[in-house]
Amino acid sequence: MTARITDARIEEYWDWIAVALFLLLAVDLLTTLAAARLVGAGAESNPLMRWLLGRSILVVVGAHLTVVVLVVGCFHRLIGRLRRTPSPANYYFALTIEVWLGFLVSVGLLVFANNLAVIVLGESLL
Repeated sequence: MTARITDARIEEYWDWIAVALFLLLAVDLLTTLAAARLVGAGAESNPLMRWLLGRSILVVVGAHLTVVVLVVGCFHRLIGRLRRTPSPANYYFALTIEVWLGFLVSVGLLVFANNLAVIVLGESLL
């Protein structure tokens, strides 16, 4: 099996990591702040986020931006490794990346749904 990983496919991976980061950071941050305002920061189940909620908004945003930079840097290295991986291993490597990206997006959607439940219902789905 000879699989060539195209630039278009790699661009699509970048699109999906952007979607995952948007869900897991921006959407989660906004809905978490709304939920914390309604039910209190103590209801946050993530201990790191609960700690951050006790800090200034600049610290919270700075922490999230730091995560974005780290994830983008690591993903860039991962894509570089994928480009250097010979066939047929690159096919399986690309498939693993796709599964991982799908998992991240799924978790982001779950977190969003859970935060909305806290906002609307006053309690977590989990």
